[in-house]
Amino acid sequence: MKITLIYVIAQIIVIIGYIFLAMTYFLKDRKNIILANFLSLLAAGISFLLLSAYTGLSMVLVAIIRNIIFLFEDKENKRNIVVLIVLLFISTCFAYFTYNGFLSLLAVFATMLYTYALWQKNPKLYKILGIPVSLLGIFYNIYILSIFGTILEGIILLVSAVSTMIDYRKKLIKERW
Repeated sequence: MKITLIYVIAQIIVIIGYIFLAMTYFLKDRKNIILANFLSLLAAGISFLLLSAYTGLSMVLVAIIRNIIFLFEDKENKRNIVVLIVLLFISTCFAYFTYNGFLSLLAVFATMLYTYALWQKNPKLYKILGIPVSLLGIFYNIYILSIFGTILEGIILLVSAVSTMIDYRKKLIKERW
């Protein structure tokens, strides 16, 4: 791997993106959460572009579309299976046009799984699905040689796993009493 100025800039942008992503876990206002998430996706998209990771870039576009749709669906307080199918279809189409070997599909699988996790409204399932999504993200970042993407996605994996274990432990304690 050759360390170029573009690579260093991409890694800095990755860090900025994960800072915005981390902020979403601490914000309370939905508008601010969505704004921070959008900025996180924007940073990820720029980073993927700089790293020539076009499948990852296309999945960022799917995520932006998904978040906009889900934002409007949330206002109506419903989930539409057709919307989920369309989003998965769009992911598949983008994957077809950006395919660069099997490992490039890791970003697609992560996006599809994350889309499903967000689509259903069960926070426990969302947290559990965060584990395989993060694993796929780690392997995709390794594939595109994003050092900080790999490290920071590993931290997200750890947070997802710990959060899931805390929920499981609370459930066990509640059942005992």
